[in-house]
Amino acid sequence: MTKPVLSDPIALRVPVDVLADIEAIAKTAERSRSWVMVRAMRYYLLNEGADILETAQGLQDARDGRLHDLDAVLNELDRLAEDDAA
Repeated sequence: MTKPVLSDPIALRVPVDVLADIEAIAKTAERSRSWVMVRAMRYYLLNEGADILETAQGLQDARDGRLHDLDAVLNELDRLAEDDAA
């Protein structure tokens, strides 16, 4: 198994209570603090971070005129629902 390519190290100030939790999890899981923190950051990026990026993309789409008229979308959904019912 090859090791992933790592980025440059970063310095990060973490509140004492959060660091204590990270250390407890790392010890219990027999992993490093870095492993725990990277997993936590990846989880954040997949959830809240992704929501933030999607919202920013939606706002940019709106600024660029990439929009759909709500009435047209609702009419299309009604039409599709009628087709499915038939």
